[in-house]
Amino acid sequence: MISIPYLICSILSFVPAIVLHEAAHGFAAWRLGDPTAKRAGRLSMNPLKHIDPFGTVIMPFLLMAMNMPAFGYAKPVPYNPAYFKDPRKGDLIVGLAGPAANLALAVLGAAVHAIVSWTMPAYLLVENDLLYYAIVLFLPLFSLINLYLAFFNLLPVPPLDGSSIFAFFLPAKYLPKYYKVQRYAMPVFLVAVVLVPYVLRVNPVGVYLDVTADNVFDLLFSFGG
Repeated sequence: MISIPYLICSILSFVPAIVLHEAAHGFAAWRLGDPTAKRAGRLSMNPLKHIDPFGTVIMPFLLMAMNMPAFGYAKPVPYNPAYFKDPRKGDLIVGLAGPAANLALAVLGAAVHAIVSWTMPAYLLVENDLLYYAIVLFLPLFSLINLYLAFFNLLPVPPLDGSSIFAFFLPAKYLPKYYKVQRYAMPVFLVAVVLVPYVLRVNPVGVYLDVTADNVFDLLFSFGG
């Protein structure tokens, strides 16, 4: 059973995480000379501009129902590498902009938590439920969700952002075909993510996130006392 405070904190963490993630992609592309995302309205902070029915709504709620941190994905931001002076380098920068935004948000959440932990009298947390949930539940969950989004998207497989790392080292003549493959990779990837843990009884993505996101989370929140 999902508690109401946990549900509220998860939504308040997940929505800005995916919005800023996608907006960061669009902003990076725009700064590199590509107006595609801006013309499509994807530089907006309006969550409705970025929602994907499965990745933004269904998947996070399924994870929360299983008592796991809510993470997922939004509609991919459109961009055209042809606008970039160096398509390979531009693709890499745009791809890494989203995870970088999530890492920055995770560090910000941990920093606020540490500052409040050092300066706020403990009795205030006991006497004020809102403060208690904000400090003890929201800030850690906010950072953890952002870390999950960052490291999940850094997996070097299409259509995740980490695939731009692979594309960076791919010979230029193969890039057009590679970009076409990326458009249809999401269904295949989702099937693999769901079926592999079910068939093998091992969740490689979960193990990867334990090693990366969870360990970084422990490091960040070790300063909060």
